[in-house]
Amino acid sequence: MTGHSEEEAASLSMKQCREKRVSFPPDEEMVSAFVESEVELRGAESLTLTDVILAYMQSCEKHNVPPNPKALDQLKQINCVTDRARCLDLSGERLDYCSCESLEEILKSVQFDFISLRGAELEENGASSLLDMFLYYDSATHLDVSSNSGLGFSGWLSLSHLLKQSRCLWRLDACNMPMVDFAAQTLSKALLTSRLTVLHLENTRLSGKPLFTLVGALKKNTALQELYLCENNFNGYQDSLQLGDLLKYNSILKILDLSNNPITDSGLEEICDALSFQKTGLKTLILSNNQITHLGMSHLQKILPRLKTLETLNLDKNNLENRGIHTLKESLMINRSLLQLGLASTGITCAVTLAEILAENLQIQRLDIRHNQVLTGGLMALTLGLKINHSLISLDLDQHLKEEKDEFLIETQKMLLSRISDLCAANAAASEETAQRPAPPNVADRSETTPSLPNSLPRPNS
Repeated sequence: MTGHSEEEAASLSMKQCREKRVSFPPDEEMVSAFVESEVELRGAESLTLTDVILAYMQSCEKHNVPPNPKALDQLKQINCVTDRARCLDLSGERLDYCSCESLEEILKSVQFDFISLRGAELEENGASSLLDMFLYYDSATHLDVSSNSGLGFSGWLSLSHLLKQSRCLWRLDACNMPMVDFAAQTLSKALLTSRLTVLHLENTRLSGKPLFTLVGALKKNTALQELYLCENNFNGYQDSLQLGDLLKYNSILKILDLSNNPITDSGLEEICDALSFQKTGLKTLILSNNQITHLGMSHLQKILPRLKTLETLNLDKNNLENRGIHTLKESLMINRSLLQLGLASTGITCAVTLAEILAENLQIQRLDIRHNQVLTGGLMALTLGLKINHSLISLDLDQHLKEEKDEFLIETQKMLLSRISDLCAANAAASEETAQRPAPPNVADRSETTPSLPNSLPRPNS
């Protein structure tokens, strides 16, 4: 039989215990260290703004860099060093390694709601050092590191540690710099456990493998609620497949912004198929300027009646035309979740279909149809629709008058724009009054003899 005997095992165990034995310093050293830490704590509580500025200037002298005038001006506006200051804005200031090191005297004394390092030309070592300080001192709740393409491996690694371990950071802006493979990998790994709730990754070339890596992490993320992926030059169908996967498996996201990407009609089909899996999550979907046409509305038409959580849909700057709006007509009448619909710059010339939608959809609150060629006849139709609809509180229209052949029609436009504004204002006032009314008694508090409610009730207008 192989292995240790009981005596040998006991001897080995005792040896390991002796090797792991913990030793404490003498009593007088422990007391001395405790007293020193108490003195430091009292000193921090009594620290003045003058002390912070003086310490920063001495740090700059030590690191042989001039004090940053922008940082000094903002320090002078702080009222209390023990509360979080509003902002430390160093955007556009060149921060080399020594400049970053000198900032520690500020960071160890003052915490901020927002720190901006946008376009600060951060170098790898300086970025890594500064981000480590942010983590150690809980420096910011909102951090902007956009437009710093020189972060390098160490900088991205420190940013990843910050995201994973920070107790206070809730928003990160990391825009306008290429999301290369190692950056996507370190960021994605951090997002598996990060507390971050808002992430801006606009214009980061986040397409193909980097997007695949990011989506893989976000499918497991349980904290992020807002994701902004504008201007990433998606490759159309393949990237849309990844975005569809994200919507299928993530029910935490509330806002997804895909503006200014070539999603196209085929990509929209993948996104619409995935929306059917959203039962408790997505509330806002922004599909502005995505090269979508009226043909893509057939995919949206199928899913709109089944959406239960989506409250805002933005389709601005897509070539939908009257045909696209007509395709959506029936589904928009049936849908009972949408509160805001953006149709600005979509090639609409006839608003009659929109007026018919307003007459049937009695929960929509905002409709944006600016930068479309809606003439007097369309305004007349919208006015009639608003006489029936009492939920719409904002109808965004161009306020400049459109050219008409008859001067009378131009004057009529003025009158109709004013009338539409009045009707929306009346709806808003009625909605506010309804919101201020006391809530009815809780059904659960009534006695068991109270008659049960009918299976169906008329839908309220607001």
